Amino acid sequence: MSHEQFKECIEECLSCMQVCNHCFNACLQEEDVKMMADCIRLDRECANICAYAADAMSRNSPFASQICQLCAEICEACGNECKKHDHDHCQQCAEACLRCAEVCRKMVS
Repeated sequence: MSHEQFKECIEECLSCMQVCNHCFNACLQEEDVKMMADCIRLDRECANICAYAADAMSRNSPFASQICQLCAEICEACGNECKKHDHDHCQQCAEACLRCAEVCRKMVS
């Protein structure tokens, strides 16, 4: 695949990474940080795999499809965890993660 074919997915991954990093930081500022532990952990996992997936696609890695499949799974897990919390940053993160998971799955199908 060419860089152009990956363009939408790269953009979604980079956007999701930024939103997850924001959510991660905002969760650390919440009153009950312990209650946010799973959200914080998944924010980090998701931001990292999104950054790696975008990098893999931008250099046309032969493993891009597998990496994007894993990215979709982690994004979905993060999105589902964030949906459990009422904070605006978590709700925004859930939307970004679930959208990224959808785009990644579409790209690998």
